[in-house]
Amino acid sequence: MGLYKMMDDSLQLQERGLLLIASLIVITGVLAVSLATNSLDSKILALLGCLIACWLSIHLILRHSSHRNGDPFFLPLAVMLIGIGLTMVLRLKPALFLYQSIWVIAGLFCFLFSVFFFRHLEQLSQYKYLCGMIGIVLLLIAIIFGVDIGGHRSWVILGPVRFQPSEFAKIFIILFLAAYLTERHELLTSATKHYGPLVLPHPRFIAPLLAIWGLAMVMFVVQRDLGSALLYFGITIIMVYIASGRLTYVLLGIILFFIGSFACYKLYAHVQVRVDIWLNPWADPNGKAYQIVQSLFALGSGGILGSGLTYGFPQMIPEVHTDFIFAAIGEELGFAGSSAVLISYILIIYRAFKAALETINPFSILVAAGLAVSFALQIFLIIGGVTKFFPLTGITLPFVSYGGSSMVANFILLGMLFAISEERPKHAP
Repeated sequence: MGLYKMMDDSLQLQERGLLLIASLIVITGVLAVSLATNSLDSKILALLGCLIACWLSIHLILRHSSHRNGDPFFLPLAVMLIGIGLTMVLRLKPALFLYQSIWVIAGLFCFLFSVFFFRHLEQLSQYKYLCGMIGIVLLLIAIIFGVDIGGHRSWVILGPVRFQPSEFAKIFIILFLAAYLTERHELLTSATKHYGPLVLPHPRFIAPLLAIWGLAMVMFVVQRDLGSALLYFGITIIMVYIASGRLTYVLLGIILFFIGSFACYKLYAHVQVRVDIWLNPWADPNGKAYQIVQSLFALGSGGILGSGLTYGFPQMIPEVHTDFIFAAIGEELGFAGSSAVLISYILIIYRAFKAALETINPFSILVAAGLAVSFALQIFLIIGGVTKFFPLTGITLPFVSYGGSSMVANFILLGMLFAISEERPKHAP
């Protein structure tokens, strides 16, 4: 009993120490920007104090409740990314600092709710079709009530609030996939029907999976939100591979990816523009490719340590506080700052897969793996787009980019991972 108490205290101290370090980073960043621009404001400092009090309070609530065995790295890593994001938002769009702080506070409370709500996650597997339909309905809401922004209809505006339903639909689709794949695991691994060189299960065994997944893909194509479509597509293929261990599904996914990509390129003008500027941005550097060209200049001029906060020119990049915030980090914080962001993401993804491997419930394993894959793919797509490794997709950088729905949805996702990590052996490192 005494040993367990000591281990509880050790986890608590570990998480608290990391949170204090992350808090120090955000304080330093905000003060540096405020002093450099002669805009030190007592309201900003009060807001900063409120944010720090919020995440420290959530830490105390979790560690003094029955949730003592959760991974102590998830919350501090997210707070560190938030600190960098808030600093850059204050630097780039000071008027949005208040709104972003409010979204962070809302996200922290959603994280706390998520940890308690998903504690008995396996019970949700009984409602897999309901989860799938909720995901589809959320995507449908964007089609019916959404507005066109950035060439795609994925935003819904309710008074002063603007949000993307697809950010929340992602969570329900992952729950559906995990429950369905857990239930049909044996059928997927023992496929016997031949389709040319491919060996797949009988269509009636995978019809519900294809129906929900196909509907989601159609919704995204209708919305013209091809970044999210690519994200959902990748999540499905990788989760099916994790559940079955069969490369046939990956091969089929790659074939479908190229067919779908070609069709979208032919159908949508904004996809053609994004592919064209990806292949050769220097053909029109002051026109269609202006955003990506400025991003490359920003990353190239950052060097090892960057120009320093407020000493660069990232504001020359359109929408730099959302899709291109990584380019601003690369310019003003350099390779060192960019690496810190990437390492934080890698650690979150590593801890997410670790949580999946340490739980014994098959449904929880697939949910944790699906959430980790979702997180990894989203980061790959947005950073790949900013660095011209991949065509631009228009999705946000989790916890860093300005945006309310992305912030809240990612905190819910993190809360689910924290809840799953509690299923690991008592006091695992």
